[in-house]
Amino acid sequence: MLITVLQVALGGALGASGRYLVGVGMMRSFGSHQMPLGVITVNIIGSFLMGALVVFLGDKQLTHWNAFLATGFLGGFTTFSSFSLETYSLIERGNVTLAATYVALSVGAGLLGLVAGVHLMRALL
Repeated sequence: MLITVLQVALGGALGASGRYLVGVGMMRSFGSHQMPLGVITVNIIGSFLMGALVVFLGDKQLTHWNAFLATGFLGGFTTFSSFSLETYSLIERGNVTLAATYVALSVGAGLLGLVAGVHLMRALL
């Protein structure tokens, strides 16, 4: 268990560093925009990589790399890739309604949670 946690931690550190570097690269390449180009870029790249990775690791029987690569690296790079994979898995299993509910709750409740946190902290400060 400890080795798995360390694999996730190392992968997460590398993925988060990669996310930061992509954001810096997008800012340097395209300047400041109202549209968060760095976030969109890592979400698309991360989702693509997650899809390719889970198929590759499963096909080559290398699923022992999941903790480091999928949960750690891609989770640190963008949690959106995990969200996309979970949504696709629900759809693939025929749970389209559950997938739509998952998307609506994740986005809607996530935004509400953020707004609640902003308002709470502003009230406290």
